[in-house]
Amino acid sequence: MKKIKDMPIEDRPREKLLQKGAEALSDQELIAILLGKGTEKHDVMAMAGQVLKILDSANCNPTIKELLEIEGMGPAKAALIKSANEFYRRRIKPEGLKISFPPDVLPLIRHYADRKQEHFICISLNGANEVINSRVISVGLVNKTQVHPREVFADPITDRASAIIVAHNHPNGGLTPSKEDFEVTKQLKSSGETLGIKVLDHIIFNHKGYYSFLEQGEM
Repeated sequence: MKKIKDMPIEDRPREKLLQKGAEALSDQELIAILLGKGTEKHDVMAMAGQVLKILDSANCNPTIKELLEIEGMGPAKAALIKSANEFYRRRIKPEGLKISFPPDVLPLIRHYADRKQEHFICISLNGANEVINSRVISVGLVNKTQVHPREVFADPITDRASAIIVAHNHPNGGLTPSKEDFEVTKQLKSSGETLGIKVLDHIIFNHKGYYSFLEQGEM
């Protein structure tokens, strides 16, 4: 990632937003706008990248202490990020969104398509297939070691969810499921049957599209 000062003016986050709209920006660029500027030693884009990692690993609910551990982050910037995060939680959380078809979940997860690592996400649903919550379960390669049923189902059990949809991004572009993807899906489906929480679908996605195990008859 280039430093702000090395970018053409039209490619800098604020200018890009003004010209193309907020939806054209990556999560990292949006955070950079919130931060405003970096420090003499720490470029704002690098800081935004660190904030993004913490947001993902903390399921979008980092503590002030965690934010202050980022180099160049002071109390004012940490408070701004925490405030924006709380505003989102109160106002824009997708609780109640009705899921009728696999593509209905894409607005909740598509911003993870630009991540350099695979993010495995679990979406809890109630008996009416309405969203209760959406969480990142793990970051890294999707395999049975990282995506263990106890990690996936821990929060849905607390949510009293009736069903879940799981999803993960493919950073390298392809949408074809790997052997590990099929194994993880099979394992989660079996565990869900035992727990009484149905696994409705496993979706693989990138910037260009998605692959639904349900639509392909793999569920």
